[in-house]
Amino acid sequence: MPVTVTTATLPGAAPCAVVDDYARLFLDQVPLLDVRAPVEFLAGAFAQAVNIPLLDDAQREQIGTCYQQQGQDAAIALGNTLATPEIRAQRLNAWKAFVQAHPQGVLYCFRGGLRSRITQSWLREQGIDYPRVEGGYKAMRRYLVDTLASLAGSLPLWLVSGRTGSGKTDLLWQLPHYLDLEGLAMHRGSTFGYRVAPQPAQISFENAIAIDLLKHAHHQGQTPLVLEDESRLIGRLSLPLPLQNAMKEAPLLVLEASLEDREDRILRDYIVRQREDYQGAYGDAAGARFADYVLHNLARIRTRLGGERHQQLHRQWEAALLQLESTGNPDAFRPGIRRLLVEYYDPMYDWQLSRKAGEILCRGDAATILAWVARQRS
Repeated sequence: MPVTVTTATLPGAAPCAVVDDYARLFLDQVPLLDVRAPVEFLAGAFAQAVNIPLLDDAQREQIGTCYQQQGQDAAIALGNTLATPEIRAQRLNAWKAFVQAHPQGVLYCFRGGLRSRITQSWLREQGIDYPRVEGGYKAMRRYLVDTLASLAGSLPLWLVSGRTGSGKTDLLWQLPHYLDLEGLAMHRGSTFGYRVAPQPAQISFENAIAIDLLKHAHHQGQTPLVLEDESRLIGRLSLPLPLQNAMKEAPLLVLEASLEDREDRILRDYIVRQREDYQGAYGDAAGARFADYVLHNLARIRTRLGGERHQQLHRQWEAALLQLESTGNPDAFRPGIRRLLVEYYDPMYDWQLSRKAGEILCRGDAATILAWVARQRS
């Protein structure tokens, strides 16, 4: 379904195409041309947006100061001075390339005001009519905040719970309707869960959750949405409060796995695959950086482990890291992984599960839970 486009006439200008169907922008994943400054984009954005700014960060700051001190006319005059022919040509070439690649897209600035209208005007001078979003980023963000608050409290949720390493994410990916919070957060959800790629901004994380909730509600209605049973924080990102509150009461699917399987999975995901990711990102420096990652995260739980146990694990894993780098064999990590599971993670999980308010709908291995879910849908 195409996005509805209307027109608005600005004083002394030709009619401008305007879009205000925010739901349709996200449901259809309409390509978004974000002309805000890079610092604004990094603070919060949408997955389908590309940042090609009208103003860079320094120019935005200069014009903002001028606007506050001397008013809009002076700010526009300064903007025209800063927009040298070379800069204007660079911006236009980048915008035209985006438009050519995404003819059904729309553009926006922060409030849908001056910057997006200038962008539209420059494009129109090149014979391109490209719609802008009414209210800009601020209006779309407000829409998603309200959507998240509404849907988090009204959609039925099921939580996949289970001890560390039981394969909750692997199970989640096999279900028909799920929300992968750790995937959106770019984090595996534990002390050692940080990935090579950085986590998104908090606002971008919230936007992504709201968009996924919107899509589920639109396409699946009241079909239960399955999430992992996460704590309040995933890495440095906080789950939105409405979702936290809904998850506290949600029923549980408790995934069980043997200690051997859990050990294998932890070794695979947190050591072997993580080391491969470091190799891809850092090349010759990967070994040293990966060692810092492992030992630094172990140090983060030193207080809970106790000094003596931490020292023992630290020595074991220093030796395991040397063996991994010299032979490629990760098995020396196994004793430490097992000890952390049995002595640290399992007691903590068992205590947390005992405090859950939600009903346990199903308990068993992955095949048992998948079969149970399939029966509920039939």
